[in-house]
Amino acid sequence: MKIIIDAMGGDNAPEQIVLGAFQAAKEFGVEIVLVGRGEDILDSMKAHGYDTLPDGVEVANAEDIVDMHADPAEVVRQHKGSSMVQGLKMLADGAGDAFISAGNTGALLSAATLVVKRIRGIRRAAFAPVLPVGKGAILVDAGANAECTPEFLLQFGCMGSFYAQKALHKESPRVALLNIGVEDCKGSPLHREAFQLLQSAGEKGLINFIGNVEAREVPNDAADVIVADGFSGNILLKTMEGTAIYMSGLMKQMFYKNLATKIGALLCKKGEYIRKSMDYREVGGSIMIGITKPVIKAHGSSDALAIRGAIKQAMNAVESNFCADIKENVSQMVLPREALNAEKA
Repeated sequence: MKIIIDAMGGDNAPEQIVLGAFQAAKEFGVEIVLVGRGEDILDSMKAHGYDTLPDGVEVANAEDIVDMHADPAEVVRQHKGSSMVQGLKMLADGAGDAFISAGNTGALLSAATLVVKRIRGIRRAAFAPVLPVGKGAILVDAGANAECTPEFLLQFGCMGSFYAQKALHKESPRVALLNIGVEDCKGSPLHREAFQLLQSAGEKGLINFIGNVEAREVPNDAADVIVADGFSGNILLKTMEGTAIYMSGLMKQMFYKNLATKIGALLCKKGEYIRKSMDYREVGGSIMIGITKPVIKAHGSSDALAIRGAIKQAMNAVESNFCADIKENVSQMVLPREALNAEKA
């Protein structure tokens, strides 16, 4: 297995990208291609005591960089020689099995769609991060599509279900629609129509649809796949991240208040799994679901640990081969226009 990484994407590139790649190559035994400015990559490597590239790691030179101000609509045309676009072309050409970037989110979505392509029949690709609830829950969409149609949400639910089955090993993942109430009639026309489509997919046995879910129930392991338009999904994701940071700060204040609480902190050290479960770096990134091959968007502030996590996530995605399941079942996710009109009537 070979993972292609944009070495120049993100706030801490290329240093932390390189270190994370080296850690993963050693720990997981995976082949890695670092795409970016070769001289900068080698300088970062040498600064941390590496005289030669570790076994399984190679460098593909790309001089251009897609920065955070790049126009997503023009990135493929204006930045053909960038580490992001070159890496995606390598993936499309079969030179690797998955691609990871911590760079410009909009540019990555646009370039992946144009270069690697969406699965035929899928209307929109979506970001599908794993939320740290229960044994992990997939949120689809987390920000790629601010405006959606009912059919988009139907496809998000189906794609998320296939990913949860294969990558998270959930036998019959519970699919729920993020809404302002649990009743069938709640929400905007978009949500009411999407509810009917998801319910129909559940009746056909394509997914295990359990109905609507409110945001406050998501942390309580209410579902394995949470379906949302990108606007609502992104707000849910950022709210959970902010709450985790806030709670972590409160815990630190409590534990370091005086000598007694510091002793308590030492005794609670073994409970570090709580902190780890809330740390995005342990997951690594958000898979771009609906693309023909696995593309992972790592957090812009990713350090070496986060890149290692993204590589592990990419490996799981490749091994699960969930993209094949989506391709095989896409006909059941494409709603004929007359069926949609009937649903509305």
